[in-house]
Amino acid sequence: MDRTLLNPAYQAPAPNLLAEVCEKAATMENVIDLSIGDPDLPTPAAITEAAFKAVAAGDTHYTAAMGKPALRQAIADFYTTRFARPTTADQVMVTVGTEHALFLALQAVIAPGDEAIILEPCFSPYFDQVKLAGGVAVDVPADPARGFAFDLAAVEAAITAKTKVLIVNSPNNPTGYAMTAEEAEGLAKLAQEHDFLIFSDEIYADYLEPGVEFATPATYAPTHTVVFSGFSKNMAMTGWRIGYLTGPKWLVDAAGYVNDAVTFSAPTPSQDAALYALAHYDEMKAPVVSEFQARLTYLNQALAEVPWLKVTPAKGSIYLFPDITATGLDSVAFADKLLEEAGILVVPGVAFGPAGEGFVRIAATQKQAVLEEAVARMKQLQW
Repeated sequence: MDRTLLNPAYQAPAPNLLAEVCEKAATMENVIDLSIGDPDLPTPAAITEAAFKAVAAGDTHYTAAMGKPALRQAIADFYTTRFARPTTADQVMVTVGTEHALFLALQAVIAPGDEAIILEPCFSPYFDQVKLAGGVAVDVPADPARGFAFDLAAVEAAITAKTKVLIVNSPNNPTGYAMTAEEAEGLAKLAQEHDFLIFSDEIYADYLEPGVEFATPATYAPTHTVVFSGFSKNMAMTGWRIGYLTGPKWLVDAAGYVNDAVTFSAPTPSQDAALYALAHYDEMKAPVVSEFQARLTYLNQALAEVPWLKVTPAKGSIYLFPDITATGLDSVAFADKLLEEAGILVVPGVAFGPAGEGFVRIAATQKQAVLEEAVARMKQLQW
């Protein structure tokens, strides 16, 4: 018996560059790690204390499979009041992180041969999750010359009779681009005209540079949009593994059916933590978001002074995605050399789809002094 017993898709899988970088980050010492999208700040102490208090009081059992009713209601109220988008608790499902939510929704919607348009560069699991659902990923590259804005005409050209879903992430990982209200409305109109769903990954919605407004297709086509988000980034709660999806009830119900075969419910202590975080949302997110906004502003300016980088200023997220083609190396070779010669770990752009080649992702997940040291090391390199 050998690996030929495996599903053919996993007998000789393509390299997962993002996973490989994560593995390096976990094992290497004395390296400036600018690769991983995990905020270095601890979860706000009040959130942790609230969860521990609930656990100590005995809240250690399963919750309802779709999530604690109180948490589902709190999320619904959040979207109703903050985004003026009326949402009910039965339109919300609590999940084990945002990636889990997307997996469930794709499994619920995609049938073999269905197509999912993916605006890329993007978080690479989008492609894998569409494939796992039996679908076909249709990538539409953004335009680096326009700051990684996507072209609505190119999106429309990619739509076919088999299109079921369009996946968009804004602010974007890895590019830092934030779509405008006009772009969000344009996507919404396409979804309504061609009757497909928009899966809007909004995990970085709170991370915006000064003067940038958050925009989502859900504002313009709520019945055609499913929103995916969570508490990992804005509350520095990556390890708590708590996310959610919200959208049409029929889709949320179907995601619940899929989840019955995956995991019963999200961790109870994490749901307690999320409840407290939502109840004190502005207070809890403020120090985390302001810290990363300052770091991103710094990197926008400082990396522009590195002669062999071409920087498109990020409008949001916690990343920059500079052009490294002036070095004459592809993104994998560049990342390897930067690690060997400067001790800096970044993610090759090709890990985020073919449109990412020629770029690298730099995460602002280190303290200001560390970021300054990284920039100083970069300026000393010759290519």
